Amino acid sequence: MPVTWREAMEEALYGPGGFFVTRAPAAHFRTSVHASPLFASAILSLVSYVDEALGRPGRLDVVDMGAGRGELLAALLHAAPPELAGRLALTGVERAPRPPSLPTPVAWESAPPSGIVGVLLATEWLDNVPLDVVEDGRYVVVDRSGVESRGAPVAAPDLEWLSRWWPDAPRAEVGASRDRAWAGAVAAVERGLALAVDYGHVLGERPLGGTLTGYRAGRQVPPVPDGTCDITAHVAMDSVAEASGRPYTLVSQRKALRALGVDGARPPLALASTDPAGYVRALASASAAAELTDRAGLGGHWWLTHPIGVDQSFVTGLAWDDDGHD
Repeated sequence: MPVTWREAMEEALYGPGGFFVTRAPAAHFRTSVHASPLFASAILSLVSYVDEALGRPGRLDVVDMGAGRGELLAALLHAAPPELAGRLALTGVERAPRPPSLPTPVAWESAPPSGIVGVLLATEWLDNVPLDVVEDGRYVVVDRSGVESRGAPVAAPDLEWLSRWWPDAPRAEVGASRDRAWAGAVAAVERGLALAVDYGHVLGERPLGGTLTGYRAGRQVPPVPDGTCDITAHVAMDSVAEASGRPYTLVSQRKALRALGVDGARPPLALASTDPAGYVRALASASAAAELTDRAGLGGHWWLTHPIGVDQSFVTGLAWDDDGHD
C-alpha cells in the first residue's frame, strides 16, 4: 500500500530491516568523514577552539548525531592530545546497534544526551531525516517498489512551511520535520557549539523538482524505499538554521575548512629534490584537502554553526562570520 515519502523513508532507513540498521553506510556513499583523515583533524581543531572558549572544563562532550559506525568519534579519540583526550566524553547517536569495533570509551545512544557542554556534531545527518514530498498541492505517496502516485491534499502546516521556504514549486520537499529534528538536537546543548554539515540549498536557489535520490554501492540510484539503498534529499539549510531560534553562521565547507587549516595547496616543487618522501606525503595530503574543499563536491557542503553560551567572537575569530556560499 502506498504511503507518504516520510513514512516510506522512516521504514526503509530505520525500520527493522532498514538501510542504516543493517548496512555499513561507508560501503554505499562517500562522506567527508570517509574521504580523508584531514576532516577529523579539522573537527578536532574546532573541538579544541570550543574547549578553550569554555575554559577547558573537566568534561568536554562531543556528541555525533547520525554517527554511522562511529568513524569520526574513533578518529577524534585516536588523534586527541593526552590532556584533551582525558577530558573528552564521546557519544555516538545512531539508531543502529553499537558497532562491535567501536572503542570502549565511546558511548552509544539512540538520542542525544541533555546538558551537553562541548560540541554537538551532525555530519550528513539531516539529509537522512525523513520528510514529505509534495507535488501540485498534494502529498506524493510511494509503494515499496518506488512507484509514486498522488496522495491527500497538503496539510495547512506544511503549506505554511512551503509558502515561507519553498514557494511556487510544482514539486518540493517539506523540510519541517528536519527543522524540528535540528531544533531538538540543538536544545540538548547547554554550552558550546552545535554544528551541522550537509549538502543543501537556500531560498532563491532551491532545485526545480526537488532532490530526492538514492545511493547504493557507491552509485546514485532511484530512491526505492525497500531498505536496500540510502534515501536522501538536500537540506533547506536556511530553514533549519532559523528553527532553533539561536544566532547562527552559515558558510561553505570550503571556507570553514580553510579557516581550520585545510586548504589543498600543493607543496613547493623544490621539496621533491630536498625531501622526496616528504614531497609525496605533502602531495597526497594536498590532494585529499582538494577533495574536501572542491566547490563542486564536498567543499560545496554547508556548515551551520550555533554558538551557545559562549561569546559570538569565538566563531568570528575563525573568519567564517559571513552568510553565503564561498
